[in-house]
Amino acid sequence: MTQSMIHSFIRAIVFASLALALLLGSMAQAKDYQSVEWIDLLPPEDLEALSNPPSNLAGLTDEEASIDDFASSVGQAIANSVSPFEQEQSPYYQALSSAKVIESFNGKDVRIPGFIVPIEFDNDQRVTEFFLVPYFGACIHYPPPPPNQIIYTKYPKGIELEALYDPFWIEGKITTSLLENELATSAYALDADDITIYQYEEE
Repeated sequence: MTQSMIHSFIRAIVFASLALALLLGSMAQAKDYQSVEWIDLLPPEDLEALSNPPSNLAGLTDEEASIDDFASSVGQAIANSVSPFEQEQSPYYQALSSAKVIESFNGKDVRIPGFIVPIEFDNDQRVTEFFLVPYFGACIHYPPPPPNQIIYTKYPKGIELEALYDPFWIEGKITTSLLENELATSAYALDADDITIYQYEEE
């Protein structure tokens, strides 16, 4: 092997090593998103309170109850049969408007499914700011969930939203940040990196 061939061989090894180092570096920088369920965002005391509703609502918390029935019943109970004093004293009704958060989520990269409630659009009518909520119709057809079950989300790239009933996976950095809007109040905020359609698993 000539000296020129040896130099070429060494250069090839160096370039290959550099390329591998860059590849490994980019892989190391790739974000590892923690999959989060909505229930994970509830402080234990709120979860306990929501799991033990008043007797006039208890029958609507089983798996067969529809969101329509539950939302309607909660709304009627608050409007008609629950005094402000009772609401103030009841852990359940306090939890319905709770902005308490799980501080350990602050600054974490998460992946969470949900429905989009648009707030802001760009010039091409892509949604750039929205509330992410755990069920379809929240803040529009039904009363909003507790603030700690609403995530104010920014996505400057924008997403074309064809239907409000389409669920999505959202990936990004979540923070504990309170935001009040005419539609709702959110206790979490998220800067979205990526949004993909949620695929239901076939049974």
